[in-house]
Amino acid sequence: MASKKSVYLIDDDAAVRHAIGVFLEGAGFLVRVYASARDFLEECDTVHGGVLLLDQRMPGMSGMELQAQLGKLGIFLPIIFITGHGDIQTSVAAMKAGAMDFLEKPFDNGELLKRIREVLQKAAVKRREWEQKSEVEQRCATLTSRELEVMRCIVQGKSSRAIAEQLGVSIRTIEVHRARVMLKMGAASLPDLVRKSAFCTSCHGSG
Repeated sequence: MASKKSVYLIDDDAAVRHAIGVFLEGAGFLVRVYASARDFLEECDTVHGGVLLLDQRMPGMSGMELQAQLGKLGIFLPIIFITGHGDIQTSVAAMKAGAMDFLEKPFDNGELLKRIREVLQKAAVKRREWEQKSEVEQRCATLTSRELEVMRCIVQGKSSRAIAEQLGVSIRTIEVHRARVMLKMGAASLPDLVRKSAFCTSCHGSG
């Protein structure tokens, strides 16, 4: 498995591939180069982590077409587009489609290195957020409908007495539900529960 410092460079210009590849390897990255989007697609199932440095205009499949194809395949790599024919519209379209950065040739190697490091850091943060959201959603799925109701009330700042009156049950029953909610959600405190509930889709449904 490739490390998180991997760079996958796709450019139809052999000179560009060589120059950027040598530079990035010298900077400590593991670099895999491809002459076309099709070449990359043939190996994309072996890609794990890292950043995709993608030429925008290439013969055959373009960079943005590859980006769309990867999305269909469920492969989400942080992408930095590089192009010698860039314009604002192309840049905006690439970013809206999920690209994390855009560089126009010729660019300074130092700037490229800076952008790659920034993108890897942002991608790591997004990955952690995704993992956290996924865990919370799984925990939410273990709640009963009544426990979900109680959690919604708790994060709204309602007291056990107020929740009991609203739901027509005893305070003791609410306290039991509250304890189960805290346990199932893995919440160490009320603020922790509120924070986690922000990631829980069902918590924001109608109740």
